[in-house]
Amino acid sequence: MTPKERIQAILNHQAVDRLPVDLWLTREVLDSLRDHTGKQDELEVFQELGLDKIVWVFPGYGKDSGHFDPNVLKGRTMWGVETRTMKAGAATYQEFGTPPLGECEEIEELDDYAYWPDPDQFDYGSAVAAATKARDAGFATIGPWISHFEIYCQLRGLENALMDVIAEPDFLEAGLDRIDQIQTAMLDRYLEAMGDRLDLIFISDDMGTQESLLLSPQVWQDHFSSRLKNWCDRIHRANKKVLYHSDGAIRPLIPGLIQAGIDVLNPIQHVCPGMDRAGLQKDFGSSVIFHGGVDNQKVLPFGSAEDVRKETLACLETLGQNGKYICCSCHNVQAGTPVENILAMIETVQLHGGR
Repeated sequence: MTPKERIQAILNHQAVDRLPVDLWLTREVLDSLRDHTGKQDELEVFQELGLDKIVWVFPGYGKDSGHFDPNVLKGRTMWGVETRTMKAGAATYQEFGTPPLGECEEIEELDDYAYWPDPDQFDYGSAVAAATKARDAGFATIGPWISHFEIYCQLRGLENALMDVIAEPDFLEAGLDRIDQIQTAMLDRYLEAMGDRLDLIFISDDMGTQESLLLSPQVWQDHFSSRLKNWCDRIHRANKKVLYHSDGAIRPLIPGLIQAGIDVLNPIQHVCPGMDRAGLQKDFGSSVIFHGGVDNQKVLPFGSAEDVRKETLACLETLGQNGKYICCSCHNVQAGTPVENILAMIETVQLHGGR
């Protein structure tokens, strides 16, 4: 099977020759894999490694359309949030600055905000071109990146956002309405433009910390459940699948996420309370496909290759027990992670993913 065929079979609950192995990675890690493989084109790197890579397909925005990360436009995101480039060891990343709506007190002030994105300004053609290239290379595709609470937190600031849940629910709803309307319009046009070049829509809303939920299940139900369901319904009508991302200890939300319509749950941060792999498989494995699982906080960056092999096998034996699993790093592999550890994860799935 080709990587695309393998991913599509998993998404459609069909038999595969072996379980797929995906990889999320930073630029620095991609560069280390370029050095290892001798390939410069990232799709050729993925081919050389035998990855079942689900390739990211972003529509650019505004005059910077086609940028590597189209959510960041020369120091300001497309939502108007200032960013600054930070260095931490070998890693370079973008950090958000002062939240632009942090001082707002009245709902009417939202109408005066100058940086609400315009769905007409997305470069849907760049996404089509990138998806076509990925398809030609034999890979499945995912995009773009839509979110409710993460964007609200960027605009409002995390502390304000959490206070709004309690003290300013009307303001929260008004802000979420604007975020939802803009992205729904973009999503509809994106789906129409992409046609059959797309496999998955990526919805990201981090609702958990390392220890517990950020929001109560009731708050999630009141403010986010119906909005997520609307997106899932639209995506399913376009014959695409939904990959939902939330870090952290989110087990109490999983039944609601499944009821809203998600197809794939990522990243399965099993070191968090309640996220035990065998327990998740037992309770939810018949209803959702798992994606991720291989620990990238300790095992991948700091363990030995043998540690990585054991970690990957544990994921295959639990999350992959019924065949509805895409093995992957649990979020982006970070700068400085040994190449041999990445190879150990990939090779373990290639050798043992067929069980």
